Amino acid sequence: MSNFHDALETRDPAEREAALMAALPAQIAHAQQHTAAYASILAGVNAVRVNSRAALAQLPVTRKHELLARQKASRAQGGDAFGGFSALVRGPAMSRIFASPGPIYEPEGADTDYWRTARALHAAGFRSGELVHNSFSYHMTPGAFILESGARALGCTVFPAGTGQTEQQLEAIQELRPDAYTGTPSFLRILLEKAAEAGTRLSITKASVGGEACPPSLTAWFKTQGVDVYQTYATADLGLVAYETPARQGLLLEEGVIVEIVRPGTGDPVPEGEVGELVVTTLGAGYPLIRFGTGDLSAILPGTCPTGRTATRIKGWMGRADQTTKIRGMFVHPGQVAEVVRRFPEVKKARLVVSGEMANDRMCLQVEADAASDALRDGLAQAVRDVTKLRGDIEVVAPGALPNDGKVIEDARKYD
Repeated sequence: MSNFHDALETRDPAEREAALMAALPAQIAHAQQHTAAYASILAGVNAVRVNSRAALAQLPVTRKHELLARQKASRAQGGDAFGGFSALVRGPAMSRIFASPGPIYEPEGADTDYWRTARALHAAGFRSGELVHNSFSYHMTPGAFILESGARALGCTVFPAGTGQTEQQLEAIQELRPDAYTGTPSFLRILLEKAAEAGTRLSITKASVGGEACPPSLTAWFKTQGVDVYQTYATADLGLVAYETPARQGLLLEEGVIVEIVRPGTGDPVPEGEVGELVVTTLGAGYPLIRFGTGDLSAILPGTCPTGRTATRIKGWMGRADQTTKIRGMFVHPGQVAEVVRRFPEVKKARLVVSGEMANDRMCLQVEADAASDALRDGLAQAVRDVTKLRGDIEVVAPGALPNDGKVIEDARKYD
């Protein structure tokens, strides 16, 4: 029995990168031709020339709030519920429509393993013929279907448990004896603890969890209960993006996506290892998302997975990229900090620190530069006033002095 889902997982990294970049121009052209949203967003873009990461980085990032705004505007005019982002139309090619908070509507294609989760479940030990207890929600949102489609693609049978009704779920587990679990880690813990209170032990020995953080301490606790737990990182828009392997070293990127890490508030890729926002381009035809900003922070993990899988790894979820902060009654967002930095080529990195107490905000822009000068400080101070309409102090520090945590705006105020 193979430890790998398919041969794609062990490709030479250069071969994988070449394949992704070869597929990119066709996906750009497809999105332009088959979705009204990208016909507008990518108007004037020559798809043939978007065949490298450098070229991809020149395209605009579309963030969730922009997708929501386009959907709402379209629906208000009696138009497409998906805001022009879906290449699928109702009928055999579109099996379901989901609603996520917003509401944002997402289509599901009829392809086998449409959300690309089989690879993650295989890495977690799921195999054909096993029964999977699926405790993700089946109500309106796609969570349960994202994992169910992968399980069924592997040849598993699925019990659609959904959320809640703990006692009924425990009864079903005792009677059906499932091998595996999909759902949130918190609910799996509840099931295990309730079973222990009743003096029983669950048949579940493996799990794929998501929707919440699952720190190493919790994974270790699950292990003491006889359950090997693996994390997935997926979204309702993108499907699977990354997943955990038995190596327990970060999350491995899925084969069907192109991932960039960009400085929050911009579309500019950061150096490898620096924390930034995950931006994802999908290669599926049904719902092509080009440079979709997830709003989640992560960083590239150097090296390769000890399991023999060769895809790039990320460190996992490291917080949210949206750091918009209200200062003296004015909203300041990471994009404004980026605009200040763009005016000064000698500045390598910046961090806006807000301190003080309520009603007494103080603002200091810390920047990394090789050398400090009065001219640089004065220029930065003026740029901060021009862009944010607020005054702030300037502090120049040595390259590498600022924390590598993805924060562009740090709110250090006291709220006591």
